[in-house]
Amino acid sequence: MAHAKNHDYHVLPPSIWPLLGAIAAFVMLFGSVLWMHGSGPWMFLIGLAGVLYVMFAWWSEVVQESRAGDHTPVVRLGLRYGFILFIMSEVMFFAAWFWTFFKHRMYPMHPEGLSPAVDGVWPPAGIETFDPWHLPFINTLILLLSGCAATWAHHALVHENNRKDLVNGLILAIGLGVVFTGMQAYEYSHAAFGFAGNIYGASFFMATGFHGAHVIIGTIFLTVCLIRALKGHFTPEKHVGFEAAAWYWHFVDVVWLFLFAAIYVWGQG
Repeated sequence: MAHAKNHDYHVLPPSIWPLLGAIAAFVMLFGSVLWMHGSGPWMFLIGLAGVLYVMFAWWSEVVQESRAGDHTPVVRLGLRYGFILFIMSEVMFFAAWFWTFFKHRMYPMHPEGLSPAVDGVWPPAGIETFDPWHLPFINTLILLLSGCAATWAHHALVHENNRKDLVNGLILAIGLGVVFTGMQAYEYSHAAFGFAGNIYGASFFMATGFHGAHVIIGTIFLTVCLIRALKGHFTPEKHVGFEAAAWYWHFVDVVWLFLFAAIYVWGQG
């Protein structure tokens, strides 16, 4: 009884996962630099495998803690605040890519490095941009419908405790996310410009490529929630994991709307 819990907080035991996660992320970053300099992708892939393993093992422990009753209302509130701060950091991450695109769109540089006011054109000469109202617009509708499906699943759980609609909504959201990724890959394969050699291609692929990576991560996030839903893990009162996935997915939706408006529509010149 001397060690009985008499408070609303969860005191975590020592964990190796933060250290291993940092090491794996550093290996992945260092490997990506070597890959860009022609040394091959192997170190990057080793770091990526390490990051994925840490994510799986660490989050598995978090799920076990939740199932064991350690996530009290106070702990769940802290988890929500933490995830909100994480999304805010993601907003600032994408703000950097928007900032560089806006700068070069409004003040395009001359090919010979002269002042932006001297004969700078946008897009750079020789760049053929995508028509925003064809494939990009279809992809926008697909991602928005996926967000609607995630909202449907959340409403079914929280307001109706309808597990069938919860599962169906998640399946639909995940399927549309996979379709979006496939369409994005198809678009990339038909791009009339490359990543290197021009600021338009670099800005375009960095902004949309990082968004695509977030779509893949969000799809995995929703898939984990689907597996947990099939196992009966979520209740109308306790569903922080699914709530975080839904917030993340809506964040991805909103970022894409800004990307579509700024890069595909306004940015084509």
